[in-house]
Amino acid sequence: MTASAQPKRLLLLSSKLGYQTKAFADAASRVGALAVFGTDRCGQLDDPWGDAALPLHFDDPESSAEKIVRLSAKSPIAAILALGDQPALVAAHAARRLGLRGNSVQAMENCATKLRQRQTLHSAGLPVPSFFDFRLGDPLEAILSRVRFPCVLKPLVLAASQGVIRADDPASCERALARIRALVESPPVRAGHREGLDRLLVESYVPGREVAVEGLLVDGNLRVLAIFDKPDPLEGPFFEETIYVTPSRLPAATQDAIRDCAQRAVGVLGLSDGPLHAEFRVEGDRAWVLELQPRPIGGLCARALRFGPECIGLEELLVRHALDFPGWQEEREPEASGVMMIPVPRSGILEGVAGVEEAQATPGIVGLEITARLRDPLVAWPEGASYPGFLFARGESPAAVEAALRAAHARLHFEISDELPVEHPTAGERRS
Repeated sequence: MTASAQPKRLLLLSSKLGYQTKAFADAASRVGALAVFGTDRCGQLDDPWGDAALPLHFDDPESSAEKIVRLSAKSPIAAILALGDQPALVAAHAARRLGLRGNSVQAMENCATKLRQRQTLHSAGLPVPSFFDFRLGDPLEAILSRVRFPCVLKPLVLAASQGVIRADDPASCERALARIRALVESPPVRAGHREGLDRLLVESYVPGREVAVEGLLVDGNLRVLAIFDKPDPLEGPFFEETIYVTPSRLPAATQDAIRDCAQRAVGVLGLSDGPLHAEFRVEGDRAWVLELQPRPIGGLCARALRFGPECIGLEELLVRHALDFPGWQEEREPEASGVMMIPVPRSGILEGVAGVEEAQATPGIVGLEITARLRDPLVAWPEGASYPGFLFARGESPAAVEAALRAAHARLHFEISDELPVEHPTAGERRS
């Protein structure tokens, strides 16, 4: 870049509270670009977060896209990166209006709710659990007559396994319905104004191991950056995630089946460009699609991935790709790595954390971030969707990384006061 040249401007669309935003802004700065922000902050206040962000309503993608177009008319935007599920549809509308590379609006609408995605994938013959949806006000008898146990109930639009509950019989199904209804009718969830909160999805429970895929789409072709094993069994009744470790220890043929299933799903949904985070169940050698989303892994989990001889992070790799800067083709480092999204022991108020220094000193541990602040509310799953912190490890093998994460976690103790009522389901930081 010459002395007189202006740096390329990268628009980051994210939640006003997202930890990812700073990591992506820092990555843009490292490559000589300028990050600008579009967030769901209040537009009536004068820059309350001090980031000069463009205030947007992610639940109104067309009006948000119009604001982005006006912003670009003053200072052109070179690329857009969406860091969450809701901002992705806004990014698609804005990219189309500005003539920028990005996923189509149709593809984003195919991913907008769990039901729409299920229907799209099922119609094309992709392996997805059997499913049906219903309104929260439907009679219990009508719902139970269609259920085949065991099943999994989930809201259509919430993330991070919030409100996802397994039921094994009519009684547990009735209890799950009551619990999910209370969650989606709570003020913090209703404040999001998201369509689809009045409907739930029922899926057949698929046994097996769960994996996550982190990828990058280039002209519709999926480049798999990492396959993460989830060594803790996710069998219910709730589905709080904990450990991610890569490279996967699954047989090569099984990993090939996951890659093939992911590429087929990407094609069916119409996704073409940018980051991809996907979840699969593996039963034998068969991969079942749980969900795909056109955004990077959430929380601080991206720190588990490094690429090329410079060991650049996932954020920088995605920024380089978005801006057509060299270096985004780098492969993941050969060393095994992993992250633990530290579980919430129980709901309540965080009063203190003991054992931090001991956990940090555990062999193999390369990082510990306690993201919850003292006196923050912590909410356990299924009402919760946020973790109190993250542990990071590296080692010679996936087994060594997993062992380090478990050993460090055992040294941590969270002091939590009396349990809260479920009016605070989104405190802290969301995960993947």
